[in-house]
This record gives sequence, C-alpha cells and structure tokens, in this order.
Amino acid sequence: MKYLPRSLQTTALVFAVALALLFSTVVPSARAALREEWLPVTPAELALAAPSVEPDADAEALFWDVRVQDRDTASDIKSVVNNYVRVKVFNDRGKESQSKIEIAYGSGTKVANIEGRTIKKDGTIVELKPDAIFDRTIVKFGNFKVNVKSFAMPAVEPGCIIEYRWQETSPARLYQRLALQRDIPVQKITYHIKPFSSPGFELGMRMKVFNGETSRLEKEGGGYYRTETSNVKAFREEPHMPPEDQVRSWILLFYSEDLGVTADKYWTDYGKRVFNRSKGYFKVTDEIRRATAEVTAGATTDDDKIRRIHTFCRTKIKNLGDDAAGLTDEERKKIRENNNANDTLKQMRGYPDDINAVFAAMCLAAGLDARPAALSDRSDFFFDPSFPDSYFLQAIDIAVKNGNEWRVYDPGYTYAPPGMLTWREENTQALIADPKEPVWIRAQLSLADVTTEKRTGTFTLSEDGTLEGDVQIEYTGHLGIDWKEFHDDDSPEQREASILEDVRKRLSTAEVSKIKVENVTDHEKPFSVTYHVRIPGFAQRTGKRLFFQPSFFQVNVGPRFTATTRQHLIYFHYPWTEDDKVTVTLPPGYELDSADQPESFSVGAVGGYDVKILASKDGSIIQYQRKFAFAADGSLYFPASGYVQIKKVFDAVHERDNHMLTLRLKATQ
Repeated sequence: MKYLPRSLQTTALVFAVALALLFSTVVPSARAALREEWLPVTPAELALAAPSVEPDADAEALFWDVRVQDRDTASDIKSVVNNYVRVKVFNDRGKESQSKIEIAYGSGTKVANIEGRTIKKDGTIVELKPDAIFDRTIVKFGNFKVNVKSFAMPAVEPGCIIEYRWQETSPARLYQRLALQRDIPVQKITYHIKPFSSPGFELGMRMKVFNGETSRLEKEGGGYYRTETSNVKAFREEPHMPPEDQVRSWILLFYSEDLGVTADKYWTDYGKRVFNRSKGYFKVTDEIRRATAEVTAGATTDDDKIRRIHTFCRTKIKNLGDDAAGLTDEERKKIRENNNANDTLKQMRGYPDDINAVFAAMCLAAGLDARPAALSDRSDFFFDPSFPDSYFLQAIDIAVKNGNEWRVYDPGYTYAPPGMLTWREENTQALIADPKEPVWIRAQLSLADVTTEKRTGTFTLSEDGTLEGDVQIEYTGHLGIDWKEFHDDDSPEQREASILEDVRKRLSTAEVSKIKVENVTDHEKPFSVTYHVRIPGFAQRTGKRLFFQPSFFQVNVGPRFTATTRQHLIYFHYPWTEDDKVTVTLPPGYELDSADQPESFSVGAVGGYDVKILASKDGSIIQYQRKFAFAADGSLYFPASGYVQIKKVFDAVHERDNHMLTLRLKATQ
C-alpha cells in the first residue's frame, strides 16, 4: 500500500505526530502485570455437556477476556494487549482442533508471557510447559514477516477445559483493530480498554464496531473502560470471500478530535486540506515545463499526452520504493529527500509518491487538470464514506480530467501501464481534492481482456502414456503485475524453484527442465514462463486404448467451490481471461476413438466458456482450444443468495475441463 506524500502526510498523521511528541515526554506510569492467578473453574463449567452459541460446535470459548492499554517503556510507548481464553472441548473433533494453539503476529509485534493449562473433567490440572512453546516464520516478504507462536495443550480430551493467555506488545498507534470473532464460537467477549492520557493531549478515544454489536463503553477501576458482547458465532473462511475485516466482527479503536460534523462536511473539509497541501508539492517550475514539452512533443490528443507523461515517470524515474531497486541499506540512508516534484525530476529518482507528484506537475504543465485523489484498499476493507474519518483512505494517486471525465493514475506503481491501478484500488471510491468542492468518483476497473493468462503447450504422447513437450505461459494485466511483484527481487534460481514447485503441486511425477522466467522487471512485456516437461503415465492405457485429459493446464485442479451453502458475499479481485492452446501429437498407430467435445456455454455479459477439440487431416495431431472469461462486465461482487448459480457456473467449467479423450489402435489393413 502507498501512503500520503510527505507534504500531504500532515492531514492523516497530524494526530500521530502530536501523540509521538507527547510520548517522548510523558511521566512513566505504573506497569500493569499479567494476572498471576487463573480465574477459578466452576463445577458448572466442568459439567457443561453441550455448546450454547452454535448447537453443532465441537468446542466453544466460555470467555475471551482482553485488556488493552498504552504502556510506557524506557524509550517509547508500547501498546500492550493481554489475552485470556477459556475453552470447553465437547468431542473428539474439538480435541483435534483445540489441541494445538497458534498465535500469529507481524513485524514489530512481540508475543510473550504465554501460559496455559488443561483442566480435566475430574478437576485434575495439567500445566503447559515452557519448552512446549515454539516460534516460526510462516511468511517473509522483504522486511515484512509473519511469525507464529505455537504450542500443544497437554492432556486434551473430550469434556475438558483448556485455557491460555499471552501478551502482545507493539508500537502504540492511533488506530488499533480488535477482533471480536475467533475460529470457534464464544459465549462472552470482554474488552477492558485504558485510554492514553497526558496533560495537553486533547484527542479523545473513540470506538467503532464493524459487523457486530457491543455494549457501550463503561468506566471500571484503574482507568479502564469496559465493553462486551455475548454469543458470538465462529468466523469461518470461504473461498472468494471479501477481506476478513469486511465480514468478521471487530472493533476499530482510535483517537481523534470530536469534530461534531456530518460525513459530507468532514469529507469536504478533508478534500480541501489535501488540495491545499499539495499545491507546493505539485508546483510547476521551468524545469517541469521543459521536461513536459520534450516528453509530449508531437502528441496530438490529451490521451497521448497523459500516456507519454505516465510512461516517462514510470520508466525513467528510478523508483526507490520498488524492492527490486537494487539499493543497499547504506545507499538508502544517503538518499536526499525530495520536497517537491522539481526535486524528484532533478534527481531522477524518488519514492512512489514523489513519482506521482512529478506526473501531476507535468500534467498541469501540459494544460491538464490534475489533482490528488484519495483511495482505499479493497483487499483490506470496502470503504464507506459514511464513516467520517480518513483512516481507510491511505493511498494518494493522481486524478486527471480528460474532457468531462476524471481518471485515476498511479505511475509510482512500477508495473502498471497508463490507466491501470493496483487491483486493490481499482473500482473503489476516490475523493478528488478541490479547493472548493471535492468530489467522489468511482476509480476505473480494468476489464477481462486486460488481465489474461495465455498458456500454450506443444506435446508428444507416447504409446506408454508418457506426455512430453514444451510449455509457455504469459501473464498480463493484474496477473502479470502480481507475478512481477512476487518475483522481481528473487534470484533466477529462486524463480526457477518457485515455478518447479508450482508445476509439481499439480503434477507430482513431472520431470521439469529448461525453466526460463522472463520479463520480470520489464515495464511493458508480459511476465513469461517457459519450461520443458515430461510426465510418465499421463495417459492411462487399458488394452488397446489410451485415455487422457487434453486440458493439460487444468489437470488435477480441484473445483473452485465445494460447499453446498454460503454465508459471505462472493468476491473476485478483478475480471480475467484464460486462453489455452494445447497441441498433442498422438502415438504412431493411434487415432481418436470419437470426436466428442465439451459443450461451450455463455454466462451472458458476465463471461463464458468456449472449447474446441480439432484434429489434423490425417488424425495424427489434435489441438485443444479453451477460453474462459469471467466478470467481463465488471461484476466482482455476488450476493450469498446467488451462490448456487455461481457454483453451477464453475462446476460446469470444472466438469468440462476434466473431459477425457479416448485413443484406439488403428485397425490393420
């Protein structure tokens, strides 16, 4: 995600700056300690034989108690969250699911003081041993990591109670997300929250609950406030669902001024502030005018001017925010800060927000209307302007008016061509800054013909069922961008290993060689993968016949949806097209037993599935052609009530993809 340019950050981070200054001068407060004693387990809890929140639950949390406060340390203020969970296990499935506990945490967060115990039905207590707690990294992307603390609860059996607690410590922040759902139902959730307080600190703590309800904050001892909720159902993931925080119940805890204004007034004022703070950052200088004249020389339309300026900014100015920039930590320390677009143009290098500023300034120099546009990230949350706070508008792109239409651009996003944004920002509401009347627009969406997966395979099938040949895959649009972002800082060996792993996940016996990954850091060309593959036993032989699946790229691909019912909205990140061509030379002496082929179908404006199986005149070569497009009309969201119909579409695709061809030995003359 991109953040506000430095000259615009005051709007979003003014409270954080004020808080940080206060943090450096606060008087150390008393440190809250973890409870030393466990809460007593009641006879009723031990005797509990059935869940109360969800009748078919295998385990249920009797309570989840959380204490949240900002605590001073030797150098700064940390947010400290203490969790305490008590769970009743009802059956063997509950024993299986609750025996191992995992606590995930990201970079900058520390998890410590883990304690746990199991209380058997007869009241016997078995303590969790410290040496049973393990730490491992599950995700590593650049400097970002996700770690997991895991531990196996001892002596878990149906009817027992397990309880555990831990402490999470992270840098204090003005906005904090607090979960209200777990992967099992919870009878009661209680949050005890102690707001930060210091002389001169006038920001008030606020709470916004999403996708659920809690009680009003009420004062309790020690400066804490209490809020709670009961009978919370388990959160369950589903394929192609919205981001978790769009559907999971949670609390946003934040500090802000009590503005006392309507959402419309808040966004009008916010848009004005963003515009006013951008003027110096986007200032058009003589250097900007000269560069613009050179770049747009010969352009006859506004579209052409925008495209040329965008391409110049994206490809000629070194992007320091790209993890493939090739800079060492020492080199980054020596980078001179750009205070405006002119500085960036002089250095010909800058961070994404610097590059966007140059783009805006050059568009202004070319006579175009260019403004900052604030957008949200729909991979995180579906932003709703009825919430009067800029927390969800973390990205600043550039809106340019062409005729009567605004369009949003982001040349600081390395691999996106003119007119494309990251899919996380496409089709979101964008606030276009203005000194008088900021306006909301819907950012453009790249359609299905832009994001394509084009796959070609040329193979020879042997009489013993071995398939061997060459594969080429090209990814464009959002698929190509995602692949480039994933691999651009990998070594060639790492890229090849990744491709090999992907192939073998689907085809375990595949012998893969000559792997080549190309255009990884190319701004224009598709991300390309080629390899040679040999797969023994690809076709099954029975007597004088061979049976094989011609849709090579769908072999061993499971159905997209398997559940019979659906709880959440069905959500696709972007429209896309799959285009496959597989050519197979048959074994000598064999021919197609029949020329049947799967039936193509249309899903109206949403998309369609088209397949053809062709044979050469002499019958020695067959060609399988498949094309599938979805969300071609821009439909990314489907209600849960439409799940049956959506599932039918993808089930039909899966069924046709698994169509088998039969070869037989030709009759001897």
